[in-house]
Amino acid sequence: MDGGAFLNQASHYVDMVDWLVGPVDSVHAYTATLARAIEAEDTGTMSLRLRSGGLASINVTMLTHGKNFEGSITILGERGTVRIGGVAVNRIDHWEFDAPQPADAAVVDASYATPSVYGFGHPLYYDNVIATLRGEKEAGVDGYEGLRSLEVIIAAYRSARDGVRVGLPLVF
Repeated sequence: MDGGAFLNQASHYVDMVDWLVGPVDSVHAYTATLARAIEAEDTGTMSLRLRSGGLASINVTMLTHGKNFEGSITILGERGTVRIGGVAVNRIDHWEFDAPQPADAAVVDASYATPSVYGFGHPLYYDNVIATLRGEKEAGVDGYEGLRSLEVIIAAYRSARDGVRVGLPLVF
Protein backbone atom coordinates (compact mmCIF):
# COMPACT_ATOMS: atom_id res chain seq x y z
CA MET A 1 0.00 0.00 0.00
CA ASP A 2 3.05 2.28 -0.02
CA GLY A 3 5.19 3.19 -3.01
CA GLY A 4 8.49 3.18 -1.16
CA ALA A 5 11.36 5.63 -0.95
CA PHE A 6 12.40 5.40 -4.60
CA LEU A 7 8.95 5.77 -6.11
CA ASN A 8 7.47 8.24 -3.63
CA GLN A 9 10.39 10.33 -2.34
CA ALA A 10 13.12 10.02 -4.99
CA SER A 11 11.16 10.22 -8.25
CA HIS A 12 11.74 13.96 -8.67
CA TYR A 13 15.47 13.48 -8.07
CA VAL A 14 15.55 10.78 -10.74
CA ASP A 15 13.86 13.32 -13.04
CA MET A 16 16.47 15.95 -12.19
CA VAL A 17 19.46 13.64 -12.68
CA ASP A 18 18.13 12.47 -16.04
CA TRP A 19 17.33 16.02 -17.14
CA LEU A 20 20.59 17.59 -15.94
CA VAL A 21 23.20 14.94 -16.78
CA GLY A 22 21.37 11.96 -18.33
CA PRO A 23 20.32 9.90 -20.03
CA VAL A 24 20.98 6.88 -17.81
CA ASP A 25 22.67 3.81 -19.29
CA SER A 26 22.48 1.38 -16.33
CA VAL A 27 21.48 1.17 -12.67
CA HIS A 28 22.75 -0.76 -9.66
CA ALA A 29 20.66 -0.34 -6.54
CA TYR A 30 20.17 -1.49 -2.97
CA THR A 31 16.99 -1.13 -0.94
CA ALA A 32 16.05 -1.92 2.64
CA THR A 33 13.09 -1.64 4.95
CA LEU A 34 14.93 -0.68 8.11
CA ALA A 35 12.36 0.84 10.45
CA ARG A 36 8.99 1.52 8.83
CA ALA A 37 6.19 -1.04 8.82
CA ILE A 38 5.55 -0.70 5.07
CA GLU A 39 5.41 -3.10 2.14
CA ALA A 40 8.25 -1.37 0.28
CA GLU A 41 11.67 0.09 1.07
CA ASP A 42 12.14 2.99 3.46
CA THR A 43 15.78 3.47 2.37
CA GLY A 44 17.59 3.03 -0.92
CA THR A 45 20.64 3.92 -2.92
CA MET A 46 21.15 3.91 -6.70
CA SER A 47 24.41 4.03 -8.61
CA LEU A 48 23.89 5.21 -12.17
CA ARG A 49 26.15 4.97 -15.20
CA LEU A 50 25.25 7.68 -17.67
CA ARG A 51 25.37 7.24 -21.43
CA SER A 52 27.99 10.01 -21.48
CA GLY A 53 30.24 7.77 -19.36
CA GLY A 54 29.71 9.78 -16.18
CA LEU A 55 28.54 8.37 -12.88
CA ALA A 56 25.77 9.53 -10.55
CA SER A 57 24.22 8.39 -7.29
CA ILE A 58 20.86 8.89 -5.62
CA ASN A 59 20.40 8.19 -1.92
CA VAL A 60 17.02 8.38 -0.19
CA THR A 61 15.51 7.54 3.17
CA MET A 62 12.21 8.05 4.93
CA LEU A 63 13.95 7.75 8.29
CA THR A 64 15.19 11.27 9.00
CA HIS A 65 14.36 12.36 12.54
CA GLY A 66 11.43 14.70 12.96
CA LYS A 67 10.98 15.95 9.39
CA ASN A 68 12.49 15.95 5.95
CA PHE A 69 16.09 16.95 6.55
CA GLU A 70 16.94 18.17 3.09
CA GLY A 71 16.90 17.49 -0.60
CA SER A 72 19.95 18.30 -2.63
CA ILE A 73 21.70 17.70 -5.90
CA THR A 74 25.43 18.19 -6.36
CA ILE A 75 27.24 18.17 -9.69
CA LEU A 76 31.01 17.79 -9.48
CA GLY A 77 32.81 18.47 -12.74
CA GLU A 78 36.25 19.17 -14.09
CA ARG A 79 35.35 22.77 -14.82
CA GLY A 80 32.85 23.56 -12.08
CA THR A 81 30.83 22.51 -9.08
CA VAL A 82 27.19 23.24 -8.24
CA ARG A 83 25.22 22.25 -5.15
CA ILE A 84 21.56 23.04 -4.83
CA GLY A 85 20.05 22.17 -1.48
CA GLY A 86 17.50 23.23 1.07
CA VAL A 87 14.39 21.41 2.15
CA ALA A 88 12.89 21.58 -1.36
CA VAL A 89 15.97 22.01 -3.60
CA ASN A 90 15.29 25.71 -3.24
CA ARG A 91 18.69 27.11 -2.28
CA ILE A 92 21.87 27.43 -4.30
CA ASP A 93 24.57 26.50 -1.81
CA HIS A 94 27.56 26.49 -4.14
CA TRP A 95 28.09 27.78 -7.68
CA GLU A 96 31.67 27.86 -8.92
CA PHE A 97 33.16 27.49 -12.40
CA ASP A 98 36.59 27.98 -13.94
CA ALA A 99 35.19 30.69 -16.24
CA PRO A 100 32.17 33.02 -16.09
CA GLN A 101 28.85 31.39 -17.09
CA PRO A 102 25.74 33.04 -18.60
CA ALA A 103 23.64 32.02 -15.58
CA ASP A 104 26.03 33.48 -12.97
CA ALA A 105 24.07 36.73 -12.47
CA ALA A 106 20.72 34.93 -12.13
CA VAL A 107 22.08 32.64 -9.40
CA VAL A 108 22.25 35.50 -6.91
CA ASP A 109 18.43 35.76 -6.78
CA ALA A 110 17.52 32.14 -7.47
CA SER A 111 17.25 30.87 -3.87
CA TYR A 112 13.92 31.21 -2.12
CA ALA A 113 12.28 30.27 1.17
CA THR A 114 9.56 27.64 1.28
CA PRO A 115 7.54 26.29 4.19
CA SER A 116 7.71 22.64 3.10
CA VAL A 117 9.40 20.00 0.98
CA TYR A 118 6.77 20.63 -1.70
CA GLY A 119 8.08 24.08 -2.57
CA PHE A 120 5.98 26.05 -5.05
CA GLY A 121 6.24 23.85 -8.16
CA HIS A 122 3.02 21.87 -7.89
CA PRO A 123 0.56 24.76 -8.54
CA LEU A 124 2.59 25.84 -11.59
CA TYR A 125 2.51 22.27 -12.90
CA TYR A 126 -1.25 21.95 -12.34
CA ASP A 127 -1.84 25.31 -14.08
CA ASN A 128 0.12 24.02 -17.08
CA VAL A 129 -1.88 20.77 -17.19
CA ILE A 130 -5.19 22.65 -17.08
CA ALA A 131 -4.08 25.17 -19.73
CA THR A 132 -2.83 22.30 -21.92
CA LEU A 133 -6.15 20.45 -21.62
CA ARG A 134 -7.93 23.66 -22.61
CA GLY A 135 -5.69 24.02 -25.66
CA GLU A 136 -4.13 27.24 -24.36
CA LYS A 137 -0.56 25.97 -23.88
CA GLU A 138 1.78 23.18 -24.81
CA ALA A 139 2.56 20.63 -22.11
CA GLY A 140 5.63 21.63 -20.09
CA VAL A 141 6.44 17.96 -19.63
CA ASP A 142 5.03 15.10 -21.65
CA GLY A 143 4.32 11.53 -20.66
CA TYR A 144 7.51 10.28 -22.30
CA GLU A 145 9.61 12.29 -19.84
CA GLY A 146 7.79 10.65 -16.95
CA LEU A 147 8.26 7.22 -18.50
CA ARG A 148 12.04 7.79 -18.70
CA SER A 149 12.19 8.40 -14.95
CA LEU A 150 9.85 5.51 -14.21
CA GLU A 151 12.10 3.23 -16.28
CA VAL A 152 15.11 4.20 -14.13
CA ILE A 153 13.13 3.49 -10.95
CA ILE A 154 11.90 0.13 -12.25
CA ALA A 155 15.50 -0.73 -13.18
CA ALA A 156 16.53 0.18 -9.62
CA TYR A 157 13.89 -2.11 -8.14
CA ARG A 158 14.95 -4.96 -10.45
CA SER A 159 18.59 -4.40 -9.54
CA ALA A 160 17.88 -4.42 -5.81
CA ARG A 161 15.73 -7.52 -6.12
CA ASP A 162 18.15 -9.51 -8.31
CA GLY A 163 21.47 -8.13 -7.06
CA VAL A 164 22.64 -7.16 -10.56
CA ARG A 165 23.28 -4.10 -12.67
CA VAL A 166 20.32 -3.41 -14.96
CA GLY A 167 20.82 -1.80 -18.36
CA LEU A 168 18.48 0.63 -20.08
CA PRO A 169 16.29 0.64 -22.01
CA LEU A 170 14.41 -2.09 -20.18
CA VAL A 171 13.09 -5.10 -22.03
CA PHE A 172 9.63 -6.15 -20.86
